[in-house]
Amino acid sequence: MIPEESFGSVENRMQSAGLALEELLVTAQEQDCLTVGIYESAKVLNVDPDNVVLCVLAADDEDDVALQIHFTLLQSFCCDSGITILRVSGVQRVRQLLGAEDANRNQEEWGDLHCMLVTNPQVDHCRLQEVGTYCLESRRLNQWVPKLVLQER
Repeated sequence: MIPEESFGSVENRMQSAGLALEELLVTAQEQDCLTVGIYESAKVLNVDPDNVVLCVLAADDEDDVALQIHFTLLQSFCCDSGITILRVSGVQRVRQLLGAEDANRNQEEWGDLHCMLVTNPQVDHCRLQEVGTYCLESRRLNQWVPKLVLQER
C-alpha cells in the first residue's frame, strides 16, 4: 500500500481536483461534450462507451435508494468499460457551474444533474488528466470510487 503522505495532503488534493473538475465540466459543456442525466448517460454508454472519458455521479442525499441503485449499475458498467468514475456531493454547485439556475433557461434541458458524462477525449487534457490522476491516487488508497465535495461560491 502506498502511504497517503506520498500524494500530499488529502485536503489539498481534493481541493485541486475539485477545481479541475469544475473547469472540466464547464469546458465540456461549452464544447458540447457533456451528457447530463442518468437516462441520457445510459443511452450514451450503451451506444458509444469508447468515447466516454469520465463519469461524474452527483448526489447530496445518500438515502435515495433508487438513485443509489442507478449509481451502482452505472459504476459497474463504467468499471467494466475502463471509464473513470468520480462521485461528488454539491449538486447545487454543479447547478451554478452549468448555469442550470438561470431563470431564462429551460429546467428540463438539464435533466437531473445526478449523472454527467464527459464524452470527448480531446476536452481540456490538462484538467481531465488532473481529475484522472486524483481518481487513480484515490483508488491506490483503497477508495474504489473516488469522492469529492464541491463547495458553493
